[in-house]
Amino acid sequence: MADRNMAAGRDVKVAIVMQNPAAKVDVMELDLSSLASVRKFASDFTARALPLNILINNAGICGTPFMLSKDNIELHFATNHLGNFLLTDLLLDIMKKTAQESNREGRIVNVSSISHWWPYGEGIRFDKINDHYSGYNSFFAYIQSKLANVLHANELARRLKEDGVEITANSLHPGIVLTDIFREVGFFNAIFGFVGKYLFKNVQQGAATTCYVALHPQVKGKSGLYFSECNIAQQGSHAVDTELARKLWDFSLDLIKKCSQNS
Repeated sequence: MADRNMAAGRDVKVAIVMQNPAAKVDVMELDLSSLASVRKFASDFTARALPLNILINNAGICGTPFMLSKDNIELHFATNHLGNFLLTDLLLDIMKKTAQESNREGRIVNVSSISHWWPYGEGIRFDKINDHYSGYNSFFAYIQSKLANVLHANELARRLKEDGVEITANSLHPGIVLTDIFREVGFFNAIFGFVGKYLFKNVQQGAATTCYVALHPQVKGKSGLYFSECNIAQQGSHAVDTELARKLWDFSLDLIKKCSQNS
């Protein structure tokens, strides 16, 4: 279990083991807004020589005022997409090896959002990722990053299929879940907290589709799909744009390379 807040992670570990004493849970530090942290996590994980069949990319910040990450990338894009993109890339060889040695399908799951249907007009603002003055909006920045999650999964699925690797890649909408994701948006967070318990999913309900896509036998062999309510769902028009997906892939690799050269 990768966690930015190690104290919270250890509390969750205790709760899991209390409910299931046979569970084996490791907590490792990971801040997806920092490419250095992602690289350290991947290096430490690789050093343990552990198998890896399932990778769930579940980072999510929303509505944060304009801010740059430690790598000088707009924080929504850095945390929700680029960190996940790099982490997946660094762990992919382990997943390929595990799938081959275990003869079990590997699964990569990107937790996105139904909001990916309503991004900026051009989908991804490649030339304005860090632009605070050209119509920046924190919610659209979030939506852009969630669209990137779907595009990433789709392009990864295409590449894995092309390579003949027994690993699937899918994305999903977990539903509107009662968490503190809107903590940076004071008024909305207050309303969300007040009516949320009556209208929205609790954490367990919100995890259902993620668990379904990661574990259910009915999803075996299915890749490059988007799920909602434990069913295949329609993707937004930008999400099915294969050229946009390829462009995002190349853009992400170039951005990571530039950040590494500048660090």
